[in-house]
Amino acid sequence: MKKIVLLMLCVAKLFASELIVENGKTLVLVEDSNEIGKLKEKSQIWIPHPQEKDKSILVLPISYYAKERKLHLDNGKIVRIYKGNYKSEQISVDSNKAKPNPKNQARIKQERDEANKIYANYTKGIYWDKPFIYPMESKITSEFGNARLFNQEIKSYHSGTDFRAAIGTPIYASNSGKVVIAKDRFLAGQSVVIDHGEGIFSMYYHCSEIKVKVGDRVERGELIALSGNSGRVSGPHLHFGILVRGVQIDPLDFIAKINTIF
Repeated sequence: MKKIVLLMLCVAKLFASELIVENGKTLVLVEDSNEIGKLKEKSQIWIPHPQEKDKSILVLPISYYAKERKLHLDNGKIVRIYKGNYKSEQISVDSNKAKPNPKNQARIKQERDEANKIYANYTKGIYWDKPFIYPMESKITSEFGNARLFNQEIKSYHSGTDFRAAIGTPIYASNSGKVVIAKDRFLAGQSVVIDHGEGIFSMYYHCSEIKVKVGDRVERGELIALSGNSGRVSGPHLHFGILVRGVQIDPLDFIAKINTIF
């Protein structure tokens, strides 16, 4: 009996030493900067803490497409990735948005390539020193990660969170940063993207009016746009997204995790 109890304790200790994170979510760790600086090799990106200069932060995005596996972090900790139980939904949109013609397909590719180039050339250092906030206070109508079927044909997953919003509802910057996209795009419609530094971007899609321009420095809570129904939509709403180092992640999970450092 004692051997069984001992074995159970060892197993519990093993799993307790692992950090568990779901695909599409974020892992945030805070460590002493001196300890991180002693590491000879670093495979993860550690960024400066916005308020505590002797601390460093690991913001590790887990792709929605990540397989169940274990990761070994620079600091010796182990992360176990598991598959989340995401929902599915069907959406009806205009046929020209569901099946773009060749001209619009070329436009979509050009806009995607342009955005990816911007995301790859992010600002070193961070613009923010306060917690992230929601872009509006409203009911969530579609969660991150939902499997999607557009007009019963196009399969994808939802790369952000949708907030219910009548046309003209104010949209506020989730945190301080620099505007890097402010334009109309085929799928995302009137769009604003903010670079918060170190590869962290926030996205605001399907707007009716944009209140900022590329290059503007914006503060947390600043009005940046009005909600609308532009782009590929089934009705008025705000699509809010967070991208970290090229990986789309659950924006609300990111906010909950990153705000624990304050």
